[in-house]
Amino acid sequence: MQPPQSKQTNLYESDFYAWSQQQANLLRHHQWHQLDLSNLIEEIESLGRKERQELRNRLSILIAHLLKWEYQPTKRSRRWLATIRIQRRDILKLLQENPSLNSYLEIAIQEAYENARDLASAETNLPLSTFPHQCSYILADIFNTSFYPGEPASDDLME
Repeated sequence: MQPPQSKQTNLYESDFYAWSQQQANLLRHHQWHQLDLSNLIEEIESLGRKERQELRNRLSILIAHLLKWEYQPTKRSRRWLATIRIQRRDILKLLQENPSLNSYLEIAIQEAYENARDLASAETNLPLSTFPHQCSYILADIFNTSFYPGEPASDDLME
């Protein structure tokens, strides 16, 4: 007969959903000795990494659209505007739900910028060298709902 830890590890590998429900039930009933601690610790740590990754991904999309807005003004669209607005709101919501991510924000912007540059270049067909090597937007501007880099948007887009 396998020890409980081994059975749980097998369940973790074969049916993650069932394993997660089992662990929640064990926690709920204070059955500490039956918990699959090594995998449970790993999963809890990965939750934090996922939040940081989501922040970087959303920043990449937001900054890419700010770059597109600035460097390709003749192609501006309501879709770009909507993406900028949605990403700003969703990032602020993510930061409200995870306040400790605020201390990581400056680093996240730097890390996200490389991807943002690649996205902007791919989506505009402009050479990568068109865009600055370092993010030129300050934190306050990135989240300022009135900030749209480059020339002002036409009134029909902003309505």
